[in-house]
Amino acid sequence: MQIAEVKTSRDKRLFLDLPKSIYKNDPNWVRPLDVDIEAVFNEQKNPYFQWGKCTRWILLKDNKVIGRIAAFINEKKAYKHKQPTGGCGFFECIDNQDAADLLFDTARIWLAERGMQAMDGPVNFGETDLWWGLLVEGFSRPYYGTNYHPPYYKRLFERFGFTTLYEQISNRLDITRPFPERFGKISEWVEKKAGYSFEHFSIRRFDKFLNDFIEIYNDAWQNHEGHASISAESVRETFSKIKPVLDEKLIWFSYINNEPASFVVLVPDANELICNLNGKLGWIGKLKFLYNRYRHVNKRMRALVMGTKQKYQNHGLESAMFTRIKAYVLPLKRYREMELSWVGAFNTKMMSLHEATGAVFTKKHITYRYIFNS
Repeated sequence: MQIAEVKTSRDKRLFLDLPKSIYKNDPNWVRPLDVDIEAVFNEQKNPYFQWGKCTRWILLKDNKVIGRIAAFINEKKAYKHKQPTGGCGFFECIDNQDAADLLFDTARIWLAERGMQAMDGPVNFGETDLWWGLLVEGFSRPYYGTNYHPPYYKRLFERFGFTTLYEQISNRLDITRPFPERFGKISEWVEKKAGYSFEHFSIRRFDKFLNDFIEIYNDAWQNHEGHASISAESVRETFSKIKPVLDEKLIWFSYINNEPASFVVLVPDANELICNLNGKLGWIGKLKFLYNRYRHVNKRMRALVMGTKQKYQNHGLESAMFTRIKAYVLPLKRYREMELSWVGAFNTKMMSLHEATGAVFTKKHITYRYIFNS
């Protein structure tokens, strides 16, 4: 087996095409858009290069690609842990432990040479809303931006020596069913509170909502391990990615006496619109995408991110925003399912919110950590 760093256009194509052979018999897998994967590794498109670095490799045997991996260092987060910690991601591999070990070791050596003493994986060179965690339960069709893996990847990671850092739970909500009675009563109570107001996102007022989002997000997540303040550049990059499917009335903000207090960002599932594109977004792909969107094929929404300032986390703001979203989508007779995703199992408040909506378990991802030998 030979490992090769991705440098040429041919290398990039081999890196992008490998998953087709891994998932060729899996009807649930949807190939991500090549342009979105490539943007992660593009210094002009990924703002994380301002404070970090990354690279990637392909693994070959008999001139055939059998694996791939990438390694990342985010300087803003790396030194917030007990050991300086980098990351690995975009791992794909045949069911062969020796091949997987060579890929993991390559990432480990690259990170160690740059001062890291541990690596998390599989993670992304960006925020946790995309390409984060290893799927270990719930092998149904993924939402766009969520990792999908064969069941044997769990064995490959754990036999190498990765141990669970935290679990991420996703729950599914049938949007056509009424919310539980208690959830509805909380929503009604919140709606009547003096000084409480709610606004849906508007692209025409992007800068205002951008600042509100950053203020809420950084307050909500400030005490979580490894948290680094989110930047305007990274938020703009995220919104540019979701713009083709963005629905302004699926994104809501709460205010208390005009102070930004909470938000919820939902997006239609792009996988329903790109499932027949084979990862390509040339002019034919764009026509297919527009046709699929024109046909209103979206049945699913994903809660991309939610946040509430710490001092307002027991005020029921989320219930009022979800009620407003439901009031908007039901008359459309379009959306049927919402995935409430990426909630750490340690986040008991958010898990309780999911339970309160009547959502049921659908997927589990694990973020692993591997500590290097000294």
